[in-house]
Amino acid sequence: MIGLPSLHAALAMLVAIGMFTAFASNRFRVEIISLFTIGVIALMLYFLPIPGMAPKEGIALAFQGFGHTALITIVALMVMGRGLVVTGALQPAARALASVFRIGPHLGLLVTLGLAMGASMVVNDTPVLVLLIPIMVQLAQGGAMPASKTLIPLNAAILIGGMATTIGTSTNLLVVSIAADLGLPELGIFHFTPIVMMAALICLPYIWLVMPRLLPDNSPEAGHDPRQFIASLRIGDGGGLLGKTGEELIERLPEGFSFLRPIDVLEARTRVAVTATAEALREGARKLSATAAPRWLIERIEREASSTGEDLIEAEMALSADSRLVGRTLQTAGLEGVAVLGVSQAPTRSFAAPREKSAEARLAEGDILLVLGRESALQEFAQAEALLMLDGARPLPRTSKALTAVAIMGTAVLAATLGFVPIAISSLAGAIAMFITGCVHFDKVGRALSAKVIVLVAASIAIGALIFESGAAQYLGELLGAGMQGAPGWLVLSLIMLFVTLLTNFASNATAAAVGTPIAFALAGQLQLPVEPLVLAVLFGCNLCYATPIAYQTNMLIMAEGDYKFNDYLKTGIPLVILMVASLSAILSITYGL
Repeated sequence: MIGLPSLHAALAMLVAIGMFTAFASNRFRVEIISLFTIGVIALMLYFLPIPGMAPKEGIALAFQGFGHTALITIVALMVMGRGLVVTGALQPAARALASVFRIGPHLGLLVTLGLAMGASMVVNDTPVLVLLIPIMVQLAQGGAMPASKTLIPLNAAILIGGMATTIGTSTNLLVVSIAADLGLPELGIFHFTPIVMMAALICLPYIWLVMPRLLPDNSPEAGHDPRQFIASLRIGDGGGLLGKTGEELIERLPEGFSFLRPIDVLEARTRVAVTATAEALREGARKLSATAAPRWLIERIEREASSTGEDLIEAEMALSADSRLVGRTLQTAGLEGVAVLGVSQAPTRSFAAPREKSAEARLAEGDILLVLGRESALQEFAQAEALLMLDGARPLPRTSKALTAVAIMGTAVLAATLGFVPIAISSLAGAIAMFITGCVHFDKVGRALSAKVIVLVAASIAIGALIFESGAAQYLGELLGAGMQGAPGWLVLSLIMLFVTLLTNFASNATAAAVGTPIAFALAGQLQLPVEPLVLAVLFGCNLCYATPIAYQTNMLIMAEGDYKFNDYLKTGIPLVILMVASLSAILSITYGL
C-alpha cells in the first residue's frame, strides 16, 4: 500500500500546481509568475532543505535554469533566427510558400505541416522550428494566415514528426538508451515510425483545420486597414514582366497593389503610377524590377549604410503644419540623405481644391511619407523638416549577408544533426558567428530575445528539478503502478502515457524519460506484459508536450512570436494530447496483441 508522500514531495507538487493555476488564470504576467516560482523554490530549499542537500545547493537548484544548456540553446537559436530575418535569407522560401498560400490558406498550411513533420523526423525539432518561425511570420506580414494561428499547429506537427524516429529528439535517444541499459534490445531508427504515422494521420485534421480556429488573431494589424501609398515606380531594363499587359501584371503582383492608370504594355525605362501598401509596394517593385525613388539615390543610401554599418530603415512620417514641405512637391523639395518611396495623401478639406492622386502632387498637412534611409539620417530628416515619425519603422533586410546567415545556420544545424557537437554548442557558435559577420548587430540583439521566454525557461527547469529531487515523480510513479494491478493492456499503456505526459508538460522531457522508463520495466514484470510497448508508451508520452508552454523549448520559442497566453496552449493542446494518447494506445495494443 502506498502511503503519503514525503513533505518535500508534497510541497513540490503544491508549487507546481500553484504555478500552473497562476499561469492558467491570466491575471499576472508570465515573467512575474516565473520569477515568483523561482523565489519560492529558493526560499523553501534554503530554510527547509531536502535531506542530503545543503541550503546553498537548494539555492543553486532554484537558479540553475539561468545557466542551463536549454536556456543557452534557446537564446542562441533566437539570435540565429534573427539573423535569418534581418538578412532576408528566408525570403525565397517564404515566397515559394506564399504562392501555395495564395492558392488557398488551408492548402498552404497543410503543405507546411507536412514539410515540417517530415523534416523533424531526421533533424532535431528545435532547428526545424527556428528555420520555419521567421518564414511563417513573414508570410503573415504578407497577408497569409496570422502567425498566431499557424505557429502552435506547426509546433505540434514538428513534435509529432520528432516522435517518429529514435533520432528525432534527444528525449527519444535518452529513453532508448536507458531501455537498452535495462536490457531491451536496441531499437532501430524507424522501428516505431509506422505507429506514429498512423496516429499522425488520425490527428492531422484536428491540427490542420480545428487548431487555427481555436487560436486568436494576435496580428498587430488585426482590425486595421493597412495604409495605402501613392508611388511612381521607375521600371528597369531587366524585369521578367516587360511586355506584359496590365491584366497579366495584376495577376502576378501582390494583393493590395494596383495601377492608378491603365497600362497597355509594360515597357522598360518608363514610369508607372501605383497605389499600394508598404509591403505590397516593396514586393511589387521587386517583381517589376523597379524602384520607387531614383535608382542612383537608393544605391548611394545603400553604400552609406554599408560603410557606416547602420541598418536601412523604412519609416512612415507625417507632415505637421510647420513643415516647410507643405505646398511643395517631392521634386522641388530638395531632399537629401533619404529617399521618399510613396505618399499617403491626407483627406482634402472641404474648402480646398481636390488634389491630383499622384506622387508628384503638392504635399499637404497630414500627408504621410514612406521614407527610406539610415536610422541617423531619418532622425535628422524628421527634425529638420518638422515631421512626426510614426510607429512601424522597420529595418530592411541586409541582403548582402543573406548567404552568410544561411551558411551559419546550415552549419549549426548540420553539426548538431550529425552528432558532431551538442545543439547547445553548435547554436552558441552560430550565434557568435552571426555577430562576428555582421548578420546581427550587437546593439539590436535585444529585438531577438524575449524576457518572458527566458524567465519561463528558467522557472520550468527549476520546477522540473524540484519534482525530481524531492521524490515527487517517484511517488507518482509508485502510485500509478499500484493502481494498475489487473488492468487490461490497452489501459496500462494509456495510463503510462498519460502519467509521462503529465510529467513532461509540468516538469521536463528528461525527467519524464528518467522516471518513466524504469517504471515501464517494473510494471512489465509486475503485470506480466511485454516490455517494449510499455517503453514505447513512455517514449511517446515524453513527446506529447503540447498543453503548456513550459513543456518543451519549442513551445517557448513560439510564445513571443505568436503573442500566446498560457490558455492558448491548454485549449489547443489538451484535445491533441487526448487524441494522441487514444490513437497511440490503440495502435500499440493492436500491434503487440495486448
